[in-house]
Amino acid sequence: MPGRFFDEWQVGDKLTHQPSRTVTETDNLMFSAMTHNMQPLHLDAETAKASEFGQILVNSTFTFSLAVGLSIADTTVGTLVANLGFDKVITPKPTFLGDTLTCHSEVIEMRESKSRPTQGIVVFKHELTNQRGEVALSMLRTVLLKKKPA
Repeated sequence: MPGRFFDEWQVGDKLTHQPSRTVTETDNLMFSAMTHNMQPLHLDAETAKASEFGQILVNSTFTFSLAVGLSIADTTVGTLVANLGFDKVITPKPTFLGDTLTCHSEVIEMRESKSRPTQGIVVFKHELTNQRGEVALSMLRTVLLKKKPA
């Protein structure tokens, strides 16, 4: 499913992306290893059990990456020129192994590119919610998108 061109978006557009994704122990272990994040709270069950959370915490940079990955099919596949930035990334609730995350997106800002007349800038607010309806991650993603060909 292709993403949308700049001209096909409006401020206030909202989407709930499918599929959702259940986070596995392998996801967390592989991502932590690939990024050299050896935080014991992500990898050591005994250390995590003794923490205030009582269990392994999923690497928050995995949840960040998952939010982008879950959103792109509906937003930017085939229309993206570049990701210009990620802002206001927050993780108000921890993600645990076995949590199922769903990504929701809203267009909060749009503007024409001043230097590239065939492109425009869109700011998305992406949120990941877990199966309990809690927001596990929220962020702003600014993208440069192609305009629809004439």
